[in-house]
Amino acid sequence: MTNTRSAITGIHAYVPDYVLTNSELEKMVETNDEWIASRTGIRERRILKGEGLATSYLGEQAVRGLLKKTGTKPEEVELLICATVTPDMMFPDTANLIAYRTGLKNAFTFDLSAACSGFLFALTTGAKYIESGMYKKVIVVGADKMSSIVDYTDRATCILFGDAGGAVMLEPSKDGNGIMDSILHSDGVGSENLYQRAGGSLKPASHETVDAKEHFAFQNGRPVYKAAVAGMAGVVKEVMQKHNLAAEDISWVVPHQANLRIIESVANMADFPMEKVMVNIQKYGNTTAATIPLCLWEWENQLKKGDNLILTAFGGGYTWGAIWVKWAY
Repeated sequence: MTNTRSAITGIHAYVPDYVLTNSELEKMVETNDEWIASRTGIRERRILKGEGLATSYLGEQAVRGLLKKTGTKPEEVELLICATVTPDMMFPDTANLIAYRTGLKNAFTFDLSAACSGFLFALTTGAKYIESGMYKKVIVVGADKMSSIVDYTDRATCILFGDAGGAVMLEPSKDGNGIMDSILHSDGVGSENLYQRAGGSLKPASHETVDAKEHFAFQNGRPVYKAAVAGMAGVVKEVMQKHNLAAEDISWVVPHQANLRIIESVANMADFPMEKVMVNIQKYGNTTAATIPLCLWEWENQLKKGDNLILTAFGGGYTWGAIWVKWAY
Protein backbone atom coordinates (compact mmCIF):
# COMPACT_ATOMS: atom_id res chain seq x y z
CA MET A 1 0.00 0.00 0.00
CA THR A 2 1.16 3.54 -0.75
CA ASN A 3 0.51 6.82 1.06
CA THR A 4 -2.13 7.57 -1.55
CA ARG A 5 -5.65 8.10 -0.29
CA SER A 6 -8.86 7.75 -2.24
CA ALA A 7 -10.71 11.07 -2.46
CA ILE A 8 -14.23 11.91 -3.53
CA THR A 9 -13.65 14.44 -6.31
CA GLY A 10 -17.22 14.82 -7.54
CA ILE A 11 -20.80 13.98 -6.61
CA HIS A 12 -24.05 13.94 -8.54
CA ALA A 13 -27.51 12.54 -7.90
CA TYR A 14 -30.80 12.06 -9.67
CA VAL A 15 -34.36 11.92 -8.37
CA PRO A 16 -37.43 11.20 -10.54
CA ASP A 17 -39.95 13.95 -11.25
CA TYR A 18 -43.00 12.22 -9.77
CA VAL A 19 -43.65 13.22 -6.15
CA LEU A 20 -45.68 10.80 -4.02
CA THR A 21 -46.99 12.84 -1.08
CA ASN A 22 -48.39 11.67 2.22
CA SER A 23 -51.79 13.00 1.21
CA GLU A 24 -51.76 10.76 -1.86
CA LEU A 25 -50.83 7.76 0.29
CA GLU A 26 -53.87 8.53 2.46
CA LYS A 27 -55.99 7.51 -0.53
CA MET A 28 -54.13 4.20 -0.92
CA VAL A 29 -53.83 2.87 2.65
CA GLU A 30 -55.25 3.62 6.07
CA THR A 31 -52.85 6.35 7.18
CA ASN A 32 -52.54 10.14 7.28
CA ASP A 33 -49.95 12.86 6.87
CA GLU A 34 -49.63 13.61 10.59
CA TRP A 35 -49.14 9.93 11.49
CA ILE A 36 -46.45 9.41 8.81
CA ALA A 37 -44.58 12.66 9.49
CA SER A 38 -44.58 12.28 13.28
CA ARG A 39 -43.25 8.70 13.17
CA THR A 40 -40.84 8.87 10.22
CA GLY A 41 -40.18 12.51 9.36
CA ILE A 42 -41.23 11.81 5.76
CA ARG A 43 -43.51 14.22 3.88
CA GLU A 44 -42.97 12.99 0.32
CA ARG A 45 -40.87 10.66 -1.78
CA ARG A 46 -39.93 10.40 -5.49
CA ILE A 47 -41.17 7.53 -7.66
CA LEU A 48 -39.73 6.45 -11.02
CA LYS A 49 -42.54 5.99 -13.50
CA GLY A 50 -42.37 4.98 -17.14
CA GLU A 51 -42.21 1.73 -19.07
CA GLY A 52 -38.74 0.23 -19.22
CA LEU A 53 -37.29 2.52 -16.54
CA ALA A 54 -35.51 0.68 -13.76
CA THR A 55 -32.65 1.11 -11.29
CA SER A 56 -30.09 1.35 -14.10
CA TYR A 57 -31.87 4.49 -15.35
CA LEU A 58 -31.46 6.15 -11.94
CA GLY A 59 -27.78 5.24 -11.90
CA GLU A 60 -27.29 6.25 -15.52
CA GLN A 61 -28.64 9.76 -14.91
CA ALA A 62 -26.43 10.19 -11.85
CA VAL A 63 -23.34 9.02 -13.75
CA ARG A 64 -24.07 11.24 -16.77
CA GLY A 65 -24.31 14.25 -14.48
CA LEU A 66 -21.12 13.24 -12.65
CA LEU A 67 -19.10 12.88 -15.86
CA LYS A 68 -20.23 16.29 -17.08
CA LYS A 69 -19.65 17.96 -13.72
CA THR A 70 -16.12 16.59 -13.30
CA GLY A 71 -15.12 16.99 -16.95
CA THR A 72 -14.38 13.28 -17.16
CA LYS A 73 -14.36 11.44 -20.48
CA PRO A 74 -16.28 8.14 -20.27
CA GLU A 75 -13.30 6.13 -21.54
CA GLU A 76 -11.17 7.40 -18.62
CA VAL A 77 -13.23 5.54 -16.00
CA GLU A 78 -11.67 2.19 -15.07
CA LEU A 79 -14.19 0.74 -12.60
CA LEU A 80 -17.86 1.24 -11.77
CA ILE A 81 -19.46 -0.35 -8.70
CA CYS A 82 -23.21 -0.18 -8.23
CA ALA A 83 -24.70 -0.70 -4.77
CA THR A 84 -28.32 -1.82 -5.10
CA VAL A 85 -30.93 -4.26 -3.81
CA THR A 86 -33.24 -3.63 -6.76
CA PRO A 87 -31.16 -4.67 -9.79
CA ASP A 88 -32.85 -4.45 -13.18
CA MET A 89 -32.51 -8.24 -13.35
CA MET A 90 -30.43 -10.94 -11.70
CA PHE A 91 -27.95 -10.74 -14.58
CA PRO A 92 -26.38 -8.92 -16.28
CA ASP A 93 -25.45 -6.74 -13.36
CA THR A 94 -26.92 -3.25 -13.18
CA ALA A 95 -23.44 -1.69 -13.10
CA ASN A 96 -22.82 -3.32 -16.48
CA LEU A 97 -25.94 -1.68 -17.94
CA ILE A 98 -25.09 1.73 -16.47
CA ALA A 99 -21.57 1.60 -17.90
CA TYR A 100 -22.83 0.54 -21.32
CA ARG A 101 -25.36 3.35 -21.53
CA THR A 102 -22.92 6.01 -20.38
CA GLY A 103 -20.06 4.91 -22.65
CA LEU A 104 -17.69 3.60 -19.98
CA LYS A 105 -16.23 1.11 -22.43
CA ASN A 106 -12.95 0.68 -20.54
CA ALA A 107 -14.49 0.14 -17.10
CA PHE A 108 -14.99 -3.21 -15.47
CA THR A 109 -18.18 -3.32 -13.42
CA PHE A 110 -19.98 -5.19 -10.70
CA ASP A 111 -22.95 -4.87 -8.36
CA LEU A 112 -22.68 -4.98 -4.58
CA SER A 113 -25.61 -5.85 -2.34
CA ALA A 114 -25.60 -4.80 1.32
CA ALA A 115 -29.07 -3.24 1.56
CA CYS A 116 -29.07 0.28 3.03
CA SER A 117 -25.36 -0.02 3.88
CA GLY A 118 -24.55 -0.79 0.26
CA PHE A 119 -23.10 2.60 -0.59
CA LEU A 120 -20.67 2.46 2.34
CA PHE A 121 -19.55 -1.05 1.43
CA ALA A 122 -19.13 -0.07 -2.24
CA LEU A 123 -17.31 3.17 -1.37
CA THR A 124 -14.83 1.28 0.81
CA THR A 125 -14.32 -1.30 -1.95
CA GLY A 126 -13.77 1.35 -4.63
CA ALA A 127 -11.34 3.20 -2.38
CA LYS A 128 -9.12 0.14 -2.06
CA TYR A 129 -8.67 -0.04 -5.83
CA ILE A 130 -7.45 3.57 -5.78
CA GLU A 131 -5.24 3.15 -2.72
CA SER A 132 -3.58 0.06 -4.18
CA GLY A 133 -2.50 2.06 -7.23
CA MET A 134 -4.48 -0.22 -9.54
CA TYR A 135 -6.88 2.48 -10.80
CA LYS A 136 -7.02 6.27 -11.06
CA LYS A 137 -10.74 6.85 -11.72
CA VAL A 138 -13.47 4.84 -10.03
CA ILE A 139 -17.19 5.61 -9.92
CA VAL A 140 -19.34 4.35 -7.06
CA VAL A 141 -23.11 4.38 -7.59
CA GLY A 142 -25.87 3.92 -5.04
CA ALA A 143 -29.23 3.44 -6.73
CA ASP A 144 -32.53 1.79 -5.90
CA LYS A 145 -36.00 1.71 -7.39
CA MET A 146 -37.59 0.73 -4.12
CA SER A 147 -41.08 1.29 -5.52
CA SER A 148 -40.55 -1.93 -7.48
CA ILE A 149 -40.50 -4.03 -4.28
CA VAL A 150 -42.94 -2.05 -2.12
CA ASP A 151 -46.44 -3.31 -1.38
CA TYR A 152 -48.66 -0.24 -1.61
CA THR A 153 -51.34 -1.97 0.45
CA ASP A 154 -48.96 -2.36 3.41
CA ARG A 155 -48.91 0.87 5.37
CA ALA A 156 -45.95 -0.27 7.48
CA THR A 157 -43.56 -0.15 4.51
CA CYS A 158 -45.12 1.82 1.65
CA ILE A 159 -44.80 5.10 3.55
CA LEU A 160 -41.03 4.71 3.93
CA PHE A 161 -39.43 4.22 0.54
CA GLY A 162 -38.60 6.27 -2.54
CA ASP A 163 -36.50 5.99 -5.69
CA ALA A 164 -33.18 7.76 -6.41
CA GLY A 165 -29.63 7.34 -7.63
CA GLY A 166 -26.34 8.95 -6.61
CA ALA A 167 -22.76 8.63 -7.85
CA VAL A 168 -19.32 9.75 -6.67
CA MET A 169 -15.98 9.91 -8.46
CA LEU A 170 -12.98 8.51 -6.59
CA GLU A 171 -9.44 9.57 -7.53
CA PRO A 172 -6.01 9.44 -5.86
CA SER A 173 -5.10 12.13 -3.34
CA LYS A 174 -1.76 12.85 -1.69
CA ASP A 175 -2.70 16.04 0.21
CA GLY A 176 -4.02 14.28 3.30
CA ASN A 177 -7.67 14.50 2.28
CA GLY A 178 -9.87 11.60 1.23
CA ILE A 179 -11.26 8.46 2.80
CA MET A 180 -9.39 8.12 6.08
CA ASP A 181 -10.86 4.94 7.51
CA SER A 182 -13.94 2.73 7.47
CA ILE A 183 -15.38 0.25 9.93
CA LEU A 184 -17.99 -2.11 8.52
CA HIS A 185 -20.02 -4.84 10.22
CA SER A 186 -22.55 -7.51 9.34
CA ASP A 187 -24.59 -10.05 11.27
CA GLY A 188 -26.97 -12.57 9.72
CA VAL A 189 -29.18 -12.52 12.80
CA GLY A 190 -31.10 -9.69 11.16
CA SER A 191 -32.20 -11.80 8.21
CA GLU A 192 -35.48 -12.67 9.93
CA ASN A 193 -36.48 -9.03 10.51
CA LEU A 194 -35.73 -7.30 7.22
CA TYR A 195 -35.89 -9.18 3.95
CA GLN A 196 -37.45 -9.90 0.56
CA ARG A 197 -38.49 -13.52 0.88
CA ALA A 198 -38.91 -14.65 -2.74
CA GLY A 199 -37.16 -14.11 -6.05
CA GLY A 200 -33.83 -15.74 -5.23
CA SER A 201 -32.70 -19.36 -5.45
CA LEU A 202 -34.36 -20.21 -2.12
CA LYS A 203 -37.85 -19.35 -3.37
CA PRO A 204 -37.87 -18.77 -7.13
CA ALA A 205 -40.78 -16.79 -8.54
CA SER A 206 -44.00 -18.77 -8.90
CA HIS A 207 -47.74 -18.12 -8.86
CA GLU A 208 -47.67 -19.01 -5.17
CA THR A 209 -44.91 -16.54 -4.24
CA VAL A 210 -46.59 -13.75 -6.19
CA ASP A 211 -49.99 -14.45 -4.64
CA ALA A 212 -48.41 -14.48 -1.18
CA LYS A 213 -46.75 -11.08 -1.86
CA GLU A 214 -43.35 -12.55 -1.08
CA HIS A 215 -41.52 -10.39 -3.64
CA PHE A 216 -42.09 -7.25 -1.57
CA ALA A 217 -39.81 -5.87 1.14
CA PHE A 218 -40.76 -6.94 4.66
CA GLN A 219 -39.68 -5.17 7.84
CA ASN A 220 -40.29 -6.04 11.47
CA GLY A 221 -40.12 -2.45 12.66
CA ARG A 222 -39.34 -2.54 16.37
CA PRO A 223 -36.25 -4.83 16.39
CA VAL A 224 -34.92 -3.15 13.22
CA TYR A 225 -35.30 0.27 14.85
CA LYS A 226 -33.42 -0.79 17.98
CA ALA A 227 -30.65 -2.49 16.01
CA ALA A 228 -30.26 0.49 13.66
CA VAL A 229 -29.86 3.00 16.50
CA ALA A 230 -27.42 0.82 18.42
CA GLY A 231 -25.46 -0.16 15.31
CA MET A 232 -25.05 3.30 13.79
CA ALA A 233 -24.35 5.11 17.07
CA GLY A 234 -21.93 2.38 18.14
CA VAL A 235 -19.89 2.35 14.95
CA VAL A 236 -19.72 6.16 14.78
CA LYS A 237 -18.24 6.13 18.29
CA GLU A 238 -15.92 3.29 17.26
CA VAL A 239 -14.45 5.30 14.38
CA MET A 240 -14.08 8.45 16.47
CA GLN A 241 -12.45 6.69 19.42
CA LYS A 242 -10.05 4.87 17.12
CA HIS A 243 -8.80 8.18 15.74
CA ASN A 244 -9.21 10.37 18.84
CA LEU A 245 -11.87 12.51 17.18
CA ALA A 246 -14.25 14.64 19.24
CA ALA A 247 -17.69 15.84 18.16
CA GLU A 248 -16.30 19.36 17.62
CA ASP A 249 -13.79 17.93 15.13
CA ILE A 250 -16.59 16.74 12.85
CA SER A 251 -18.18 19.18 10.40
CA TRP A 252 -21.02 16.90 9.32
CA VAL A 253 -22.54 13.53 10.12
CA VAL A 254 -24.12 11.96 7.03
CA PRO A 255 -26.52 9.24 8.16
CA HIS A 256 -28.60 6.83 6.14
CA GLN A 257 -32.09 8.33 5.84
CA ALA A 258 -34.31 5.54 7.16
CA ASN A 259 -36.37 7.29 9.82
CA LEU A 260 -35.99 10.72 11.43
CA ARG A 261 -36.38 9.24 14.90
CA ILE A 262 -33.47 6.88 14.22
CA ILE A 263 -31.33 9.77 12.97
CA GLU A 264 -32.15 11.88 16.04
CA SER A 265 -31.42 8.97 18.40
CA VAL A 266 -28.08 8.25 16.73
CA ALA A 267 -27.10 11.94 16.91
CA ASN A 268 -28.04 12.05 20.59
CA MET A 269 -26.17 8.86 21.49
CA ALA A 270 -23.07 9.97 19.54
CA ASP A 271 -23.30 13.48 21.08
CA PHE A 272 -23.82 15.41 17.83
CA PRO A 273 -26.14 18.42 17.58
CA MET A 274 -28.76 18.01 14.85
CA GLU A 275 -27.42 21.19 13.18
CA LYS A 276 -24.39 19.13 12.12
CA VAL A 277 -26.45 16.20 10.81
CA MET A 278 -27.56 16.05 7.17
CA VAL A 279 -31.29 15.31 6.92
CA ASN A 280 -33.39 15.25 3.74
CA ILE A 281 -35.67 12.30 4.54
CA GLN A 282 -38.67 14.65 4.54
CA LYS A 283 -38.29 15.10 0.75
CA TYR A 284 -37.12 11.70 -0.45
CA GLY A 285 -37.92 9.03 2.12
CA ASN A 286 -35.64 6.01 2.34
CA THR A 287 -33.92 5.51 -1.02
CA THR A 288 -31.76 2.68 0.38
CA ALA A 289 -28.30 2.76 -1.27
CA ALA A 290 -28.90 6.27 -2.62
CA THR A 291 -29.55 8.14 0.64
CA ILE A 292 -25.95 9.07 1.52
CA PRO A 293 -24.86 10.29 -1.94
CA LEU A 294 -28.18 12.15 -2.16
CA CYS A 295 -27.28 14.02 1.04
CA LEU A 296 -23.74 14.79 -0.12
CA TRP A 297 -25.13 16.12 -3.42
CA GLU A 298 -27.59 18.44 -1.67
CA TRP A 299 -24.98 19.74 0.82
CA GLU A 300 -22.09 19.93 -1.67
CA ASN A 301 -21.96 23.73 -1.75
CA GLN A 302 -21.67 23.81 2.06
CA LEU A 303 -18.70 21.42 2.18
CA LYS A 304 -15.18 22.80 2.41
CA LYS A 305 -11.87 21.17 1.64
CA GLY A 306 -10.57 19.46 4.77
CA ASP A 307 -14.00 19.12 6.43
CA ASN A 308 -14.31 15.96 8.53
CA LEU A 309 -17.39 13.92 7.66
CA ILE A 310 -18.70 10.74 9.24
CA LEU A 311 -20.90 8.66 6.92
CA THR A 312 -22.97 5.97 8.62
CA ALA A 313 -25.66 3.49 7.61
CA PHE A 314 -27.60 0.44 8.73
CA GLY A 315 -29.37 -2.09 6.53
CA GLY A 316 -30.92 -5.51 6.17
CA GLY A 317 -28.86 -8.53 6.97
CA TYR A 318 -27.95 -6.85 9.29
CA THR A 319 -25.24 -4.66 7.77
CA TRP A 320 -23.87 -1.42 9.22
CA GLY A 321 -20.82 0.78 9.26
CA ALA A 322 -19.20 4.21 9.31
CA ILE A 323 -16.61 5.95 7.16
CA TRP A 324 -14.43 8.91 8.13
CA VAL A 325 -13.90 11.22 5.15
CA LYS A 326 -11.81 14.39 4.84
CA TRP A 327 -13.57 16.30 2.09
CA ALA A 328 -11.18 16.86 -0.80
CA TYR A 329 -12.55 19.92 -2.62
